[in-house]
Amino acid sequence: MTEDHGELPPGLALSWGVLPVQRRGPKPALSIEQIVATGIEFGDRDGFEAISLQRIAAHLGVTTNAMYRYVRSKEELIVLVNDKAVGLPPELPEGWRPAAIAWVDAQVKLYAERPWLLDVPIRGAPVTPNQLRWVEAMLTALSATGLSQHDNLGCLLLLSGYVRNYASLARQLGSSADAPVQAEQVGRFLVPRLIEGGYPTLTSVYLNQEYEDGLDDDLEFGLARILDGIDVLIAKR
Repeated sequence: MTEDHGELPPGLALSWGVLPVQRRGPKPALSIEQIVATGIEFGDRDGFEAISLQRIAAHLGVTTNAMYRYVRSKEELIVLVNDKAVGLPPELPEGWRPAAIAWVDAQVKLYAERPWLLDVPIRGAPVTPNQLRWVEAMLTALSATGLSQHDNLGCLLLLSGYVRNYASLARQLGSSADAPVQAEQVGRFLVPRLIEGGYPTLTSVYLNQEYEDGLDDDLEFGLARILDGIDVLIAKR
């Protein structure tokens, strides 16, 4: 019995190494691996928008039409490039909480290294090999909590969303050419207006130099609060 891949999302079968039936004709001059590696190279160097069938074809010395022998669409290309660029998760330490900290830290570093991954459209739950390795690693760690699979998936989604939100904010702050909020001249301008306008709490925060653009220890603080909440859920269950 042969598998029917016609109804699968773009790139899913290829990401698992299931190649389309080769039509008769000359032996393919390229490989999926070459195309994907070139796409990652463009993403790392020029960002997400640089990953296109046209640019990859020109770089590899073939026509754009020739690319369709290997991938059916740009969407399929992006799926393959994304999964390969994500790579494999690290070995996680024992204990669900240290494992969650290591898992989040690894993803934050991944997005810092390849910020263009944040621009890849999310079209559903992870289904490609490397992305599912990340899911498998965290779910395995969470399985020791005694929570249900449904709760563990919820915890995973919460951690993943936190990582993306933090990484996106860090990316925007890192690329901003604007002066930081806590710049001395900004403070001198705002503080008297905050006092006059009735912002006593914010005035205190500003005067204590707590209100600024830098994330500092915000990652650890927010993650600790999430993990504390999971601990409460575990105790309730």
